[in-house]
Amino acid sequence: MVGDVKENWLKLNGKAYKMIWIEIGNMPFCVIKAKRGYIACSYLDQKVAEKVGDIACVIPGVKSPQELARTRIRHVTSWAEDLGIVEGMSLRKALEILDN
Repeated sequence: MVGDVKENWLKLNGKAYKMIWIEIGNMPFCVIKAKRGYIACSYLDQKVAEKVGDIACVIPGVKSPQELARTRIRHVTSWAEDLGIVEGMSLRKALEILDN
């Protein structure tokens, strides 16, 4: 059975970002929303995000919200890349760019 959807706030960089966290299997599904785009776990299909024009970043799977602050961007759509977000960038820096 799929776990409950937990809508939380992730606090980083002195700001609060809306976050959805769902326990769905061996790894949780998470999405963090900023003003201009979002960051999601690797369950997100990057090709679909690219096709629909999303400003999106993909991070590797994390097991807890506490791990998010230490993770790095694994993939980006071309739309996110146009903003200056690159693979290997810290989640904190990517959120800073997505929030401005």
